[in-house]
Amino acid sequence: MLSRVLGPRLEVTAHCDLPCGVYDPAQARIEAESVKAIQEKYQGNEDPEFRSRAIEIKEQRCELVKHHLWVLWTDYFKPPHFEKYPELHELFNKATKAAGAGGAKGSTDPKTGQELLDLIAQIDKIFWETKAAA
Repeated sequence: MLSRVLGPRLEVTAHCDLPCGVYDPAQARIEAESVKAIQEKYQGNEDPEFRSRAIEIKEQRCELVKHHLWVLWTDYFKPPHFEKYPELHELFNKATKAAGAGGAKGSTDPKTGQELLDLIAQIDKIFWETKAAA
């Protein structure tokens, strides 16, 4: 009886943690743009202190990219999305690895930053297709 009185009177469901509108690949893209810009600045500067600081900031930004991608992967996208876009798991796997030590985090080559941005752009395209269908 107590659980009936104190229990919820209305049950709601959503396909993500909160009603749509709080997730956006732009967060990952902005951090990835910073990564590439830092890589470019690193290439243009020979000062060891500058380069050391650039690497530290770039690595922090790469971790943020991975965080934002993981949130999208685990909180926004659901089984129906993965059924419609079977490449999505592999795409997220490649993107998070491109942000990691084997990719932009471990490299000062702006090419790796661009590769990361290209993968995020593919995720972004699918994301907005799912939003249009919702």
